[in-house]
Amino acid sequence: METLTARELNRATLARQLLLAREPIGVGEAVARLGGLQAQEPRPPFIGLWSRLAGFARDDLRRALDERAVVRATLMRATLHLVRADDYAAFRPALKPVMERAVRALGDRAAGLELEPVLAAARELLEREPLPFSDLRRLLQERFPAVNDRALGYTVRTHLPLVMVPSDAPWAFPSVAAFTLADDWLGHPLPEDGSPERLVLAYLAAFGPASAADAQTWSGLQGLAPVFAGLRDELVVFGSESGRRELFDLPGAPRPGGDVPAPARFLPEFDNLVLAHADRTRLVADEHRGALVTKNLRVRATFLWDGMVAGTWEITRARDAATLRATPFHPLPKRAAAELTAEAEALLRFAEEDATAFAVEIA
Repeated sequence: METLTARELNRATLARQLLLAREPIGVGEAVARLGGLQAQEPRPPFIGLWSRLAGFARDDLRRALDERAVVRATLMRATLHLVRADDYAAFRPALKPVMERAVRALGDRAAGLELEPVLAAARELLEREPLPFSDLRRLLQERFPAVNDRALGYTVRTHLPLVMVPSDAPWAFPSVAAFTLADDWLGHPLPEDGSPERLVLAYLAAFGPASAADAQTWSGLQGLAPVFAGLRDELVVFGSESGRRELFDLPGAPRPGGDVPAPARFLPEFDNLVLAHADRTRLVADEHRGALVTKNLRVRATFLWDGMVAGTWEITRARDAATLRATPFHPLPKRAAAELTAEAEALLRFAEEDATAFAVEIA
């Protein structure tokens, strides 16, 4: 069995994630190849696509949402994602166990909640018109006054397939988003049952070579080892440097050599690149992994140097002046500063297009 080095895994993952070169492809194809983009906040998907696609403009994503080629919905890890519409229809039934398990986190707040009546009431309300969750919770609590309103909303969000209705907000996701039933939005009912095989194959296309544990971390779906075993004859299998894991991949998938150059890139908050593996040493050293998540569980924006997560960054505004501050985890070579500064300046002009002054600071 061929063994892949950490650097070879790094370059393979960057190739799948469109981070070795900006690709001249459309939003729908990009979102599918990326395995979706986490999207509970407005800006990250736009920045994630800008970092990966040649000539990307905000209207490209807005158009894909308006045309229903891409949808924003609750999926992997029971979090909001942007995914291609046909992938949503295939993935959502397969992720049903993830949604059901997520509700257990409500604990005592779910006291008195009866699932079927609540879902039936929510479906009835949403069939009338799309609703923000604040309105939906209020209307549901009028019918179920003894149940916690947050428990009502979260149960509906995880158990009913819903998609967000696009708007003309600057980043396409308004601060108060309306949701509607997925089958109404897509124009066809979703399958009742879903097989995890397609989910696993899509994961390997976007993040492979990888293990069953990696796929479980990305999806939130447990017990995937038998699925990988069942697909074994269709996949190629590699050993890891540690010798403790088997890594699976699609035949013919990109696996560039470890010596392929990797450009400086900036990734947004919650980017799946830093969330999609149980073992993330292909992308970030273990000693820096804790620095990626804040105390309130926000995943920080990061930047890549030589293919590795080398630090975090943030943008601040002071009237018409925008500043991007990058904080490396360790000292960087001089040429890194030059490349990162050029990339950061371009990102600032995209993300803060109404600013008139731009500055980059690398600590």
